[in-house]
Amino acid sequence: MNTVANPVLRYLGGYPAPVLEQVRQLLASQRLGEVLLKRYPRTHGVRTDRALYDYVTDLKSQYLRGAEPLSKVVFDSKLHVIAHALGTHTTVSRVQGNKLKAKREIRVATLFKQVPAEFLKMIVVHELAHLKEKAHDKAFYQLCTHMEPDYHQFEFDLRLYLTQVELVGPLAWPAGGSASA
Repeated sequence: MNTVANPVLRYLGGYPAPVLEQVRQLLASQRLGEVLLKRYPRTHGVRTDRALYDYVTDLKSQYLRGAEPLSKVVFDSKLHVIAHALGTHTTVSRVQGNKLKAKREIRVATLFKQVPAEFLKMIVVHELAHLKEKAHDKAFYQLCTHMEPDYHQFEFDLRLYLTQVELVGPLAWPAGGSASA
């Protein structure tokens, strides 16, 4: 039974028992949202697919200049966080004449239009890292932390937010940020 009194913390699998107990206590005292709002007081300003494309390509040009270009970057309302993680990266290959052309796309779940800039950056960094490293291995996470030194903290806090959304409901963050997140 998945209740706030005894919640199943599916976004936090693999974390140590003492951490999970702290999360359960925050949920039981209805303070998890308060903690997140205090740590991340404002949302990012990236609201359109065009702004997201610009944001992602700016990060890509800063950290992954030699990576293949992106043909599409969008917020995707069809992405469900449980089934498809937080975002997706795909490579669509097509044969044109005697050449194989590849198009690379990044899709971010629409849920993340209204989150703090740190959460959006963590998701984008994760998807960009997949341009160079396919597996979630040591090299992958080294690349993530190269692009965002606080990657692991932001990922954990994003998992806390998803737990909040699932068990209690979404947070009402004040709008803020700039278009550049």
